[in-house]
Amino acid sequence: MSRQGILFDYSSPAELYLSRRRGRHTDYRRFATAAEAIHYAVEELRARRSISAWMQVGDERFNKNEINRLYDDAVAHAFK
Repeated sequence: MSRQGILFDYSSPAELYLSRRRGRHTDYRRFATAAEAIHYAVEELRARRSISAWMQVGDERFNKNEINRLYDDAVAHAFK
């Protein structure tokens, strides 16, 4: 699900941006699917708490908290 309860397409291509809060360096990565981008982002965010992240999927932009929500939704649906 996305922000307004609309179905989210985890198979869409995605662009992921990770940045350190201190400094201007931003890592950019492209992924074949949003699912891969979300998984990578969550793993990186857990490993380095000082990172900020955002993801672009089509015209939608998702912040760090929304990425985590999408991850949690995907995990919850996998076990239903």
